[in-house]
Amino acid sequence: DEIEAIKANKDNKGPQAPDVIDVGLAFGPSATAEGLLLPYKVSTFDGIEVKDPDGHWYGDYYGVLAFEVNKDLVENVPQDWADLLKDEYNGQVALAGDPRAANQAIISVYAAGLAASGGDAAKAPEAGLEFFKQLNEKGNFVPVIGKAASLAQGTTPIVIRWDYNALADRDTLAGNPPVEVVVPPSAVVAGVYAQAISAYAPHPNAGKLWLEYIYSDEGQLGFLNGYCHPARFSELAANGKIPADVLAKLPPADLYAKAVFPTLEQQDNNKQIVTTQWDSVVGANVQ
Repeated sequence: DEIEAIKANKDNKGPQAPDVIDVGLAFGPSATAEGLLLPYKVSTFDGIEVKDPDGHWYGDYYGVLAFEVNKDLVENVPQDWADLLKDEYNGQVALAGDPRAANQAIISVYAAGLAASGGDAAKAPEAGLEFFKQLNEKGNFVPVIGKAASLAQGTTPIVIRWDYNALADRDTLAGNPPVEVVVPPSAVVAGVYAQAISAYAPHPNAGKLWLEYIYSDEGQLGFLNGYCHPARFSELAANGKIPADVLAKLPPADLYAKAVFPTLEQQDNNKQIVTTQWDSVVGANVQ
């Protein structure tokens, strides 16, 4: 929708024409190729971890896939992907979306497969499908889209989802039930969102100022306060600029240092395999 808004308003400087966009990572390169983005390098450009080298777009924040666990119902909290196959998690494990359509769930299958294949990105999609096939055959997989309500009600006591959503749920539920968030170390897979300025922005300089703010230390810590890992996280951590109380609310920092950022080609390949083969391999109708 955001990309289409740029296209539809190339000659229109009204309020419906965007100055900046915030989109999934894949849309950055494709919009650049279409000439829709204005290159601009913010003053903190060098510290941004994922970016277009010419400044057409840059990642603004990312999350990693995690287990959100209802501790009232799960006595032994799973610590890694392989743990989910244990008999004790019968009828407890869910995805936060339909893996035939939702990106978060599609990437979750990739992450499970990356762990199962020993980190082999080429084998991850098929290995992920096989993992969920086993999970489903054992009766551990629940074909319900997991969210805070289903977690609290006990329908989906273990939900695989972005860490920032899981950590926010932990705050919102406020101990009712108690929630533990675990980042599985054998495959710490990140999902990135990207920020860019429209090449047809009515107010391009306002867009540049906005980017300067959100990529400043203050702006980046704003993301982190909402549990989203900002684009300059590693730089901020290395320089001791992240308050101790903020770090204390997050899973261990060394896990994030292991984060894997799938390439666009890997994401596209995984999406094609998972969405087309989920029904035939796993056979669970998630809804």
